[in-house]
Amino acid sequence: MNQNLDEKQTRFQLNNIPNRLGYIASNLARIKSFSQMAYKEAVKSVISETKLFIEWTAAELEPVQAEELVNIQVQLAMWELTWEEIWEDEKVRAEVAEQSGILSQRVLDMSGLLSESIA
Repeated sequence: MNQNLDEKQTRFQLNNIPNRLGYIASNLARIKSFSQMAYKEAVKSVISETKLFIEWTAAELEPVQAEELVNIQVQLAMWELTWEEIWEDEKVRAEVAEQSGILSQRVLDMSGLLSESIA
């Protein structure tokens, strides 16, 4: 397990920072869509992976961006801890889905990937 995680970290960190942020944004968008489609275990898995992606990226960012990512990581950890309760309450699950969509857009904006493709 640890070797697989180390390999995953190595592969992930081969990407540049904008692409890593893009992966984080993409995972946050997956949390939104999977929550809406009722994929309970998939959401838990994506939350866990996203926390790792943030851990492997935040230290290389400017302090303000790093703080924002760590705050997202804390939010993900809170969702993870209460996921059973969140899942059972459709209203709360919808709120989590909405919030993860907003966070996804924020991280995507932070990545600069959209402005790069326009230039």
